[in-house]
Amino acid sequence: MRSVTYSMTVSLDGYIVGPDGGIDWTEPDADVFRFWLDEIRDVGVHLLGRRLYETMLYWETADQDPSLDEPAREWTALWKPLPKVVFSTSLTAVEGNARLASGNPAEEIERCRAEPGEGDIAIGGATLAADVAAAGLIDEYRALVCPVLLGGGIPYFPRHERRVDLELVETRTFGSGVVYLRHRVVR
Repeated sequence: MRSVTYSMTVSLDGYIVGPDGGIDWTEPDADVFRFWLDEIRDVGVHLLGRRLYETMLYWETADQDPSLDEPAREWTALWKPLPKVVFSTSLTAVEGNARLASGNPAEEIERCRAEPGEGDIAIGGATLAADVAAAGLIDEYRALVCPVLLGGGIPYFPRHERRVDLELVETRTFGSGVVYLRHRVVR
């Protein structure tokens, strides 16, 4: 069965977006960017909330920029064809290889699991992840923890999360001080 993973860059104090809405602190160095390239290769479908979808729209046309470096071109080549499901109550259309969700997150995950294909079902966006976590459907939490304290913003973990026991699967420390933590949900 395809695993459901929740991966985001997060501050040391647990936020994915700062109190001012800024994400400039998440800009990856070359080593972290290569890590994200390796991670996206294992994804079969990406479920996104509206805010993350709008942030990632850049990559739908980034390959048209002649100044784009080779790793960014490689990311674009992997991201554009990747099937995406967008959860939004305000969008009426999406671009690229994306479709608007027609059901709730649990229904969409079951639909993705039933479709032919391989690779993880990746969750992106804290609000969407909170809904999926509440349904008990996240199999792995993957956090790239940046050495910054934001003091507020949008939290990585839902505020009303139930207790979830986790098993550490992998860690990795990058020269920039970013630490990757991968935990599997203990069932």
